[in-house]
Amino acid sequence: MGSRSEVTQLIEAMKIEKVVIPTQVSSYFGKNTFSEITMQKMVSQKTFKAFKAWQEDGVIITKDQADEIAHSMKEWAISHGATSYTHWFQPMTGLTAEKHDSFITISNTGSVIEKFSGNKLIQGEPDASSFPSGGIRATFEARGYTAWDPSSPAFITEVDNGKTLCIPTIFISYTGDALDKKLPLLRSESALSKAAVELLKLFEYDTRFVASTSGAEQEYFLIDEAYYRMRPDLLLTGRTLIGASSPKGQQLEDQYFGSIKERVLHYMHDVAVEAYNLGIPLTTKHNEVAPHQYEFAPIFEQSNLAADHNQLLMNIMKTIAHRHGLVCLLHEKPFAGVNGSGKHLNWSICDDKGNNLLNPGETPETNLIFLTVLCSVIYALYNNADLLRASVASAGNEHRLGANEAPPAIISVYLGEQLSKVISMIENGKIVEAKKQDLIDLGVKLLPKFIRDTTDRNRTSPFAFTGQKFEFRALGSAMNISTPIAVLNTIVADAFLIVTERIKEEHKTNSNFNSAVLKALSGVIKESRSVLFEGNNYSDEWVKEAQKRGLPNIASTPDALKAFVSPKAIDLFERHGVLTNVELKARYNIWLELYEKVIDIEARTLKEIVNTQILPAAYEYQSSVASGLDTLIDLSKNGAVKFSADIIEDRKEAFTTISEHIYYVRKNMKELENILNRSESMGLETKTAFFFSDLKPHMEHIRRHVDALENIMPDSIWHLPKYREMLFIS
Repeated sequence: MGSRSEVTQLIEAMKIEKVVIPTQVSSYFGKNTFSEITMQKMVSQKTFKAFKAWQEDGVIITKDQADEIAHSMKEWAISHGATSYTHWFQPMTGLTAEKHDSFITISNTGSVIEKFSGNKLIQGEPDASSFPSGGIRATFEARGYTAWDPSSPAFITEVDNGKTLCIPTIFISYTGDALDKKLPLLRSESALSKAAVELLKLFEYDTRFVASTSGAEQEYFLIDEAYYRMRPDLLLTGRTLIGASSPKGQQLEDQYFGSIKERVLHYMHDVAVEAYNLGIPLTTKHNEVAPHQYEFAPIFEQSNLAADHNQLLMNIMKTIAHRHGLVCLLHEKPFAGVNGSGKHLNWSICDDKGNNLLNPGETPETNLIFLTVLCSVIYALYNNADLLRASVASAGNEHRLGANEAPPAIISVYLGEQLSKVISMIENGKIVEAKKQDLIDLGVKLLPKFIRDTTDRNRTSPFAFTGQKFEFRALGSAMNISTPIAVLNTIVADAFLIVTERIKEEHKTNSNFNSAVLKALSGVIKESRSVLFEGNNYSDEWVKEAQKRGLPNIASTPDALKAFVSPKAIDLFERHGVLTNVELKARYNIWLELYEKVIDIEARTLKEIVNTQILPAAYEYQSSVASGLDTLIDLSKNGAVKFSADIIEDRKEAFTTISEHIYYVRKNMKELENILNRSESMGLETKTAFFFSDLKPHMEHIRRHVDALENIMPDSIWHLPKYREMLFIS
């Protein structure tokens, strides 16, 4: 038997030692987090009040207060077994980073003591030289700074032999430019709050601040670790660069929400326990559509915390999988021919008391605020669809967007039947089903009350209202959600300011405030109507219709990313203090370079696999078929065996088929080498465009012939694990 067959027969679930934990999650939820409740118990009332004022009003705490919080944080961490701390940050790699330091210091007497000061809590200085900067600093300028983010609680991570206190931080350059994902998100929250408060003042709605809330539904695949280690493409790129479809995939629709396998349930349980210890509010876990695909989903939180928690969750998922002899795949499209993995971002807005501003409410007065917020979001999407598309652009997501399980690259908004009717009424100035009168003359009282559960019935929409929130479905599974949230917050903040000014202008000539609001909203809807779509986003008809409407349809990641450096985007982000011109151009360069590197690694990995594994096995099979053909011809010539000439012709056909596939694989591999060589002298923008237009299609062409070989070659000499094995393990 080949090694693949041996592994297949030996695979079984690992025996996991049962750990007794409390049955009530509430009894240990957040055990490993330095929560506000814990802080309040360990510091003075004055210091805690100052800390809350810093969080809510930006009034920075004093050095003594920082020292007090740092000391209490250190004492709490040590009591939980931690021996070191780290400033945990999110550089532009899209991952998380950390540099661990011990609590120990040398006392005046020469002995070792544990100490942690406010200075060390608030600021760190990691080596920034190897993190992407996109030109913000020269390579030799290694210095970078981390700064404590007080809006996200510190937490403890643990391995078998130790624990570390992790302090969420931002990451900036020596000159103060953002080198991370988190700082722009925090800035966007500030911009959103400022604009929303101004808008709400018009309605005499009293709130000190407004914040976005988010919850990311996390999809993923699980495969056995033994198979993973036999696939160089999975190891190096996170996806299968070759692989024929399994005869049984997801066509029977028997996976979705089906009974979860015991091995997977053990894994899900352990992930949930670890998440609860860190205060991550997971609520949902289930089978997804594709075989061996699953999902976790949390309760809503303020967006900054939700972003931190999602990064932590992905790390937990990968770590726990290893303990179970599994590998968690977060690539957007690890397997061709079955659904890829997304990360649906549920997003809403709340006031300082936690009231959801996208909740239709029970009263007409509340409805008017809801409708104003709703129309502002629609207007934001219409004006900045290109930016929202750019926020989810990546090499991995390029494989997924537009496929049958994911929204297309066209950004549109789905509202549902009820809200669509109301929006049309406002746009036309008439209550169609009530009285044939002008809506702005009726005031707000005849606006209909909404059904609370205004849920989404269109699973093809990239941006859908799903009952008190919007669901942005275009994110890829591996993505850091900070950038899409920051973009969404910023464009909505801008829309709020525009709508606020329009209402003020209308109110100057219309003494009835409600009528003025509705008149302003009518104009907003008329302008942005083209972004609303209730039909099938997967259809060819919609692509044609979207083009007529002037909606962007950008398949290429390099093309999509250009939106970030357009004059319009630079003006938008600078006006709201979210990203500077320098920071935007740096991100554009970083993301382009990341795209180039990912595609280059994939191409070179494909080249190595084909040359060292596929072709040698194909030659062996070709030789075997040729030998059999020679034997048949010899037997036919000497008359030892009598058989139809069709038998020889059939064997010749088999030999021709495999020989043709080998020929085309080799021919295209030579061209692949030429493409890579030609790209070496290209500039970054030219190179990434060339990779999209020429290299990627060529890789797919090679794949078609390799997959054809997989379907005709004997199992005994095909050494790479197949889809039917990886996706259907017990």
